[in-house]
Amino acid sequence: MPGLTIGDTLPDLEVETTHGSFKLHDFVGNDWAIIFSHPADFTPVCTTELGKMALYEKEFNERGVKLLGVSCDDIQSHKDWIKDIEAYTPGCKVKYPIVADPKKDIIKQLNMVDPDAKDPDGSEVPSRALHVVAPDKKIKLSILYPATTGRNMEEVLRVVDSLQKTAKYKVATPVNWKPGEPVVISPSVSNDEANVMFPQGYTTVDLPSGKEYLRFTNI
Repeated sequence: MPGLTIGDTLPDLEVETTHGSFKLHDFVGNDWAIIFSHPADFTPVCTTELGKMALYEKEFNERGVKLLGVSCDDIQSHKDWIKDIEAYTPGCKVKYPIVADPKKDIIKQLNMVDPDAKDPDGSEVPSRALHVVAPDKKIKLSILYPATTGRNMEEVLRVVDSLQKTAKYKVATPVNWKPGEPVVISPSVSNDEANVMFPQGYTTVDLPSGKEYLRFTNI
């Protein structure tokens, strides 16, 4: 994914949103944030996504994660569309702000431009992109979907849990990991260090190579 990606600092852009204007770094503050774009207001997949994101907002907030949507439509369009979103997804309330970007400057700087799609005028349109931003204002994860494929909110929640756990401990999460399951100890941690860092103990998998690099622990 060219442009802004993992490891880069989030540009401190001034944005206009359904909750007023602010700078992105001020929005993130000392928390985590998910910044996600959608191709357009009043479109089917996006309507389902933003409603589901609203339903999951409580779980994200419990993890110290803020939500910020991005679209090239204007503020009034967003506000009108929110009524449809809330009507389609019973029980949801869109409390998170949605950025307006009618000039399409913000999506370019956030690397949220669809590489293939164009609007009827031939102009660039937003991709279905998502950045997870840490308190240090750096991008920790980026996911890009085509306009035809809606996101899986359980997966977004799962990767946030993984990012926060691996930021706190010298571990990684294995394939299909879910919260509560064992994690693997980083290869950079020696066995002696692991004994100190993980007093609860760990299990080393016996592999044909004889190398002790696959070590599981519960934290």
